[in-house]
Amino acid sequence: MKKTTSTVPNEKKIAELVREIIVELGEDPDREGLLKTPMRVAKAMTFLTRGYRQNLKAVVNNAKFTSGTNHMVILKDIELYSLCEHHLLPFYGKCAIGYISKGKVLGVSKLARIVDMFARRFQIQERMTEEIANAIMAETGAEGVGVVIHAKHLCMMMRGVEKQNSEMTTSAVLGTFRSDEKVRQEFLSLIR
Repeated sequence: MKKTTSTVPNEKKIAELVREIIVELGEDPDREGLLKTPMRVAKAMTFLTRGYRQNLKAVVNNAKFTSGTNHMVILKDIELYSLCEHHLLPFYGKCAIGYISKGKVLGVSKLARIVDMFARRFQIQERMTEEIANAIMAETGAEGVGVVIHAKHLCMMMRGVEKQNSEMTTSAVLGTFRSDEKVRQEFLSLIR
């Protein structure tokens, strides 16, 4: 898991660096349309990377509840927006999470907040999928966890190979989702 920090980024310094980038790319940072862009970018980057300043315990905030059953819990179509760590370009998509509780369930909004915490960092989709699964397993002590993410990557769409319709799918399965084919298949059929 990545190191988190409670320190708010220095937006003034980020804005100065963005201004330098604008100059290096051959633009005039003092023209009307770009005059406030460096600070806008600094504020956007602070927001888009807020996951570095969050931690799992604070995100879950003790929203664990006793449940007498150990049925599969599924939340799907959780929107996510992240920045690829290779080009700092966005990737976006949807996440599905399933877990089989062992007496404790998370408040449903906490699943989405866990996704956001990891998505709001510089990421690769493969690692993010694992981080989400591991975090849910750690917080719930579940029998098993499954996470599937489908995402489109602007680093592939806007540059490089320029493939507009490509979509990447990643999955992470832990516990019974890994060891029991029936459980895994039930999860996969329910998130379709």
